[in-house]
Amino acid sequence: MSGAGLVSGDGFDSVPEAAGAGADSRATPRSTTAFEPYGVWSDLVGQDHVGAELVQAALGHGMTHAWLLTGPPGSGRSTAARVFAAALQCTTPGEPGCGHCLGCRTVLDGTHPDVLQLATDQLSIGVADTRQLVRRSSMTPSSGRWQVLLIEDADRLTEAAGNVLLKAVEEPSSRTVWILCAPGREDMLPTIRSRCRHLLLRTPPSGAVAEILVRRDGVDPIRAREAARAAQGHIGRAKRLATDDEARAKRTEVLALASSLTDIGSALAAAQKLVDATISEAKRTAEERDAHETADLRLALGFQEGSRKAVPGAAGALKDLESRQKKRATRMQRDALDLALVDLAAFYRDVLAVQLGALGGPGGDVTEPVHDDQYAAVRRIAANGTPEATLRRIEAVLACRKAVERNVAPLLAVEAMAVSLR
Repeated sequence: MSGAGLVSGDGFDSVPEAAGAGADSRATPRSTTAFEPYGVWSDLVGQDHVGAELVQAALGHGMTHAWLLTGPPGSGRSTAARVFAAALQCTTPGEPGCGHCLGCRTVLDGTHPDVLQLATDQLSIGVADTRQLVRRSSMTPSSGRWQVLLIEDADRLTEAAGNVLLKAVEEPSSRTVWILCAPGREDMLPTIRSRCRHLLLRTPPSGAVAEILVRRDGVDPIRAREAARAAQGHIGRAKRLATDDEARAKRTEVLALASSLTDIGSALAAAQKLVDATISEAKRTAEERDAHETADLRLALGFQEGSRKAVPGAAGALKDLESRQKKRATRMQRDALDLALVDLAAFYRDVLAVQLGALGGPGGDVTEPVHDDQYAAVRRIAANGTPEATLRRIEAVLACRKAVERNVAPLLAVEAMAVSLR
């Protein structure tokens, strides 16, 4: 896991020798000025500055016990954390993160005994999960060079969980490394981020995202370019848009909202339709997973088909699972709605670019459009409005995102936005 800021490197000037390497793994440090991705680092898209620094740390130059990797959604924070963990456990001398040794492969497969990753699909990360990591952090590595603890979405730590983590980050074991991932430094407790080294990831260029879609996923180059732009650098979203017809259709429906708002009635109807669509999407995604989880737990608790009898405490365990599933569904709905709002804000960004003469069409002269396929609608709305009105619309969309994040009822937030977009 990671943190923000720069902490003392005491005890980290030399890296534990790679298992079976028989030589100092710092023997041939790679240059930070011309980083060429290799091995596991090839999965880190458009982040050569981060890759170069993490490689040097894995080689023993500037290594520290706690890291905070921040960046916008889709920038590859979790990917960077995983490949760094692989590099720390790599057994190839002088080339941390080679991608073919046992250490690299087991970390990427999620089976390395000295790498523990915490990722949540809930609204928050609680004390119980955090304490499990803290207990693990005090153990000596069983086979690797480091005991690596990785927390995705560390910004979701509750205040109590953050205080539990703080103690471990303040007094780390000599061979323990924490890697924390969060959208920004300000999302972490000041006491935690001040004890960690911070690396900022940037939004990957659309060209780099398109290139990996073509190379890794076999996507048609034209479709890859369009998907990369529409996803605004979000690698996972770009892949879905490039390979999933349903995802592309949903995006088109969301963007059509901008052209359908003519009066109060149409605005309220569009808001209801958008919220219903996100609820339906979240429910459809969760139902199959929930059913499998419930069936597996009932089997583990000793329930037989057609029987209500099981081990003592089974009812409580099932109730706890149901509660977690409901929280996950809430988060999935919020995430789906936020994605739609991001697309809508980018649509009005294209409108503003046309109004200011900064966008001439698909492959525009000055700035690239986000939504190539919506150029006709963008031009029509741009011609019927002013830059000032478009800015107000963008502000309305961003205000809706903030309202949903602060637990305002989604329908109320979207209705207020839709009325403002008329």
